[in-house]
Formats: sequence, C-alpha cells, structure tokens
Amino acid sequence: MNQTQNANPYKNVRVEFHILQSFPVTCLNRDDVGAPKTAVVGGTTRSRVSSQCWKRYVRLAMRDFGANLGTRTKYIAKLIADACESNGATKEQAKACGEKIEHIFIKKTKDDKKIKKGKASEKNEGVAEDVESDETVSSEKTDTLLFLSPKEVAIIAEAFKAKNFNPDEVIKDVKNPIKDVEKLIGNNIEKNIDALDIALFGRMVAQAATLNVEAAASFAHAISTHKVTNEVEFFTALDDKSEEPGSSHMGSLEFNSATYYRYVSLDVGQLWQTLAGQSIFESVEQFVKALYVAVPKARQSSQSGASPWEFARVFVRNGQRLQVPFEAAVKPQNGGFLESSKKEMCDYLDKKEKLAGSLFKKINSFDFGEDEKFNIDKLIEAIKTAIREGNKK
Repeated sequence: MNQTQNANPYKNVRVEFHILQSFPVTCLNRDDVGAPKTAVVGGTTRSRVSSQCWKRYVRLAMRDFGANLGTRTKYIAKLIADACESNGATKEQAKACGEKIEHIFIKKTKDDKKIKKGKASEKNEGVAEDVESDETVSSEKTDTLLFLSPKEVAIIAEAFKAKNFNPDEVIKDVKNPIKDVEKLIGNNIEKNIDALDIALFGRMVAQAATLNVEAAASFAHAISTHKVTNEVEFFTALDDKSEEPGSSHMGSLEFNSATYYRYVSLDVGQLWQTLAGQSIFESVEQFVKALYVAVPKARQSSQSGASPWEFARVFVRNGQRLQVPFEAAVKPQNGGFLESSKKEMCDYLDKKEKLAGSLFKKINSFDFGEDEKFNIDKLIEAIKTAIREGNKK
C-alpha cells in the first residue's frame, strides 16, 4: 500500500444516488435496430438506458462546469504529435514521436510480426462512450481507444522535447517499449492523473497494468420501474417541389415512455486516491451537477426528453453498496408511476437500512425533489458537509 492510500482520509466513504426520472415519448438509448433498449426484470419487460450511455453524457456535461477532462481517442499519433508540435517540434518530428507512441499500443501477430490493430478498453467505459471528432485529424486511426489525462500527454511530450524529439532516445526498449511509457507516467499514476473523467470512470490498458485506474463511480443500467411495451410511430414526409399528391417518404420509429430508476455510487476515497487529494470537493460538485443535468441525446430533435430528476434519495455512508432491484413491476398510482415508484424505493431502502443495523454505517441521507427550498445547490453542499463528517468518524 502506498503513502497515498495510507493517508486517505475518505477511505470507504461513498455517496449513493437513488434517482427516479420520468420521461414522456422518447427513445433515449437505441439498440442495433434503432429501437429503445429493454431488459427483462422480474419476468416483465422494462425500458433500459445503458450505463455507458448515461456516463457519456455525464462526462460531456462536466465540461460545462469547468472539469478538467482527459482525451479518449483512437487518433493516438495525432494526440501526441499535436502536443510535441506545441512544444516546438517540426511537423516531421512530431509525426515520428506520435507514431512511436501509437505503435506501442498496437499488437503484432506472432506469425508475421506485422502491425495489427489491437484492442484495449477502459474500465466501466463501453463503446457508447464518445470519441471527440476533429475535422483536421489524420484519417489514420487504430482500434485502440487510449484514455490519457492532459498532464500525462504533457509528460510524454516533454520527454520527447528533452531528447530533441528523437523518439528512439525516449522509447529505447525494443522488445517491450511499453515499459518506457510506464516509467514516464505509470510509476506515479496518482500524481499524473489530473482528468476527472479518468478518475471517475476508470481506465484499463491491456498492455500496461501500471496505467490502470480504478473507477470511483459505479453506474447501473437505468431501468423502468414498471412494465413497458415499445410502440411504433409511422411517419411521412412531403416534397415541397412535388406536384403529385401523397407522401414522398414513409418510415417508422420505435419509442416508449417510462419512469426510470437510476443508481449511481461515488467512492470518495477512490476519487481522493486517484486525484492525489487534489480538488476533491470541487470534483464532487462538478460530478453531481453533471449527473443532475445530463440526459442522453438520442432523437432529441424529434422525441425530446428533457425531464430532470423527479425524486432522489442520496446516502453518504461507509457501508456496502445498496441498489434497489425493482424486481416486481410497480402499478400506476394517481395516474402515473412516479408515486408508486417512490414508495417502493423508499420502503425498500428503509427496510434494508434497518436490517443492516450497524453495517449500514450511514453518515447522513437526503431526500431531494419534494422540498422546493432544498434545491440542487443545497443538496450538493449537504453532500460535501456529510463527506467531511465521514472524515471525522
């Protein structure tokens, strides 16, 4: 255990979000045929939004709140080349340095030793995560999505600069070049991660275990609390210039409407460790604000889903994580599913808290959505205060 772990004042302190969010006609997250994703829970079909999908939009929303984010891209060579060029390298030197790093993360076949496009994945980050587009990037890209923080990119670029942008002077190990990259950024990983998204969502690099980062945030797939049947919208479009009667185009789209249960857990101790104790409460605030405003963007122009949280119960505690299964689909009450969902969720959480006894280890809890005076800003301040209280216990 390193010094950072020994000194961690928030070890095992977690913030748990149990969120209910209702949407009208939407298709928030599509499957491979364009239909709303579903899952069978307790024998009934529910609407589903994947954890990767919602994480993506939380990540994007954090930009608006000033969070420092990493770059997750298949254009590895360009990422490094741009940093080197900013440090004074010529285009040719920058290209050579970028390609040197890129080829480290591309596997080679044992038979012909030719470069083969490899694969690496980030922990808790699925294919639904975004790769920022750039019209000026090279058309060359790999199958590897590399996730680097701004500081890590700067360290690599500075290392090349120190050797006059001669890549072979920085990456010297011919048989195992990843070791040289690990020496640059892997040995002091906690000091080099300055990207909140990497700290929250984690990173796994198959070729270099020292570059792995444990995710501080856990997202469950959002599921509807009730039975859902997808419906089909038939639509037509008219041609403004056509003199013939009737439609010029016909098609169909699937949609549904649902009240979703969302479960998100934030391990504050892990966040503190990955960020080396820097800007913890600012990071918590940025994350919670992004969690509050982020909504998947699928079909937002034709089936707008702009509904905020309806209700949330938030725990700050030290105990084992607790998620509501909603195994039995709730029945409508007072014309909708929100009230019955809220009752089911709160009753379940109250019961499990009692059953867990001393193991529940609650520091504090907050209900959001009923008291109009207790807005999101006050909830965030209450969470931060509870985290500080957890540090004293």
